[in-house]
Amino acid sequence: MLITGCSSAGSTIQSENAFVSGNGVALFLEEKDRKSAPTISGPTLNAGEITLESNRVTVINVWASWCSPCRAEAPLLQDLSVKYPNVNFVGILTRDNLSAAKSFVDNFKITYSSLIDDEILLKFKSSLSANAIPTTLILDKNNRVAVRFSGAITTVGFEKYLNQVLCEM
Repeated sequence: MLITGCSSAGSTIQSENAFVSGNGVALFLEEKDRKSAPTISGPTLNAGEITLESNRVTVINVWASWCSPCRAEAPLLQDLSVKYPNVNFVGILTRDNLSAAKSFVDNFKITYSSLIDDEILLKFKSSLSANAIPTTLILDKNNRVAVRFSGAITTVGFEKYLNQVLCEM
């Protein structure tokens, strides 16, 4: 997996020069081409546990506190999570330490949960997996990966695809 191969030995905080950054390109899959995502469940940054509701569109953002594009898109994702209350939003923290991640969430006033078990990412290998930091996935109401953004999202591009997935019967 591309996002795990750049760490230095024994380090949990990564340099911004040591990760694969996407260019914000979105890949949309037609319904017939989608594969099931794994169950999204596990421990969260705020010491709780979550299992995402099924039968709802879900947005998953893979992030790290040391990632500049993640910092740039964090306010946008928070605003979108408020604008779309009928959509599950969840983060997956990767290659980071909990203290730095908690500071990131506090600083950006993120209200949706973030899972701290990045091994969940490995479970996406049979569908459309994260290939950069950040990566944002949109799952349809049938828990299939419909869209992958590799790199930071933009409001226009994100809402275009989110609304398309929300309108599917």
